[in-house]
Amino acid sequence: MYSIFLIIHSWLRWIALAAGVGATAAATGSSPGARGGKAGLFFIIAMDLQMLTGLLLYAFISPNTRAMFQNFGAAMRDPEARFWAVEHITMMIAAVALAHIGRVLARKAKTPAAARTRQLICFGLSTLLMIAGTPWPGTRAGRPLFRV
Repeated sequence: MYSIFLIIHSWLRWIALAAGVGATAAATGSSPGARGGKAGLFFIIAMDLQMLTGLLLYAFISPNTRAMFQNFGAAMRDPEARFWAVEHITMMIAAVALAHIGRVLARKAKTPAAARTRQLICFGLSTLLMIAGTPWPGTRAGRPLFRV
């Protein structure tokens, strides 16, 4: 089950990243219906699915996090373990929160221009946080680009 969830989480990453880029790009347009359009909704759905699989891995399925929490002090001294125990999850939860905030703020905006600005800022920051928190190959906690 662990391997299946890792594969799902890995592939959802690409959907969420693409949706983030797409929603951010859509916010730069001049469409009158940009107060929370389909690109933003798809981004939120992708982020929520990604977060759900990630939290299931983090809290229940991953033997790695279970081991890290048994000796949290040692995990904090190990840069790779610290990345998984604290940094990755913190950046990703912040990215999900920013995406949701951007969608809500856009829907409450008085003008389409204000809605686009709010989406552009929140979706852009959310996407940047996802990029920063992803374990890219070659980084200290690097993982493969595509799991199979």
